[in-house]
Amino acid sequence: MTASPKQNASEFVAVARIARPQGRRGEVAAEILSDFPERFAGRERVFLRDSSGAIETAQVEDAWPHKGRIILKFAGVDSIDQAERLRGFEVLIPPSERAPLGEHQYWVSDLEGCRVLLERNGTTTEVGRVIGVDAAGGADVLRVESARGEVLIPLAQEICTRIDTESKVIWIDPPEELLELNDRS
Repeated sequence: MTASPKQNASEFVAVARIARPQGRRGEVAAEILSDFPERFAGRERVFLRDSSGAIETAQVEDAWPHKGRIILKFAGVDSIDQAERLRGFEVLIPPSERAPLGEHQYWVSDLEGCRVLLERNGTTTEVGRVIGVDAAGGADVLRVESARGEVLIPLAQEICTRIDTESKVIWIDPPEELLELNDRS
C-alpha cells in the first residue's frame, strides 16, 4: 500500500468498510456498502481511508464474497497483525469507476446535499436539504432537514418529479399532507 497525495474525500465513493481480519494470511472481512458487490471481482486497485481521513492506495490481490461480506486480500498485508491495522478503514473508488445506472436510478451520495424544492400552482418553495436516504420497506425515503426539523419524503417518481444531481436539486410535488406528517410543532 502506498500513501496517496493529499486528496479531497469527495473525490471518492465508499464501497465497503473493513470490519476485521479474516484468516491468517492478511485477508480482511468488509461490510459491503455497494449495490454492486460483483464489481469487487477483478478490481485491481482501491483506496483506503482511515478514521483521520488519510487516504492510501491499495492493490487488491483477491476478493470473494463470504457470508454477506466481501473478503479482500491486499498486496503487502500478509499477517493478522497487518490486517488488524485496517479495521474500520473505508474502501473507496473514484466516482468514475461506479457501476452505470439505469434511468431514474441515483447514487445516494449524489442525492445527499440536494436542495428539495416544492413546486405547486406555479410557485416554488424550498423545503430543505437531503441529509440521508433510508430504505423503508422496499421504497427509499429522503431524509430532508427543513426549517421545521426532519421531513421524510418517499423517493418515488410520482413525488420527486425531477432530480438534477448536477445542480443538486430535487423538485417535489407531494400529496397535500405529506410534509406535515412529521411536523412536531
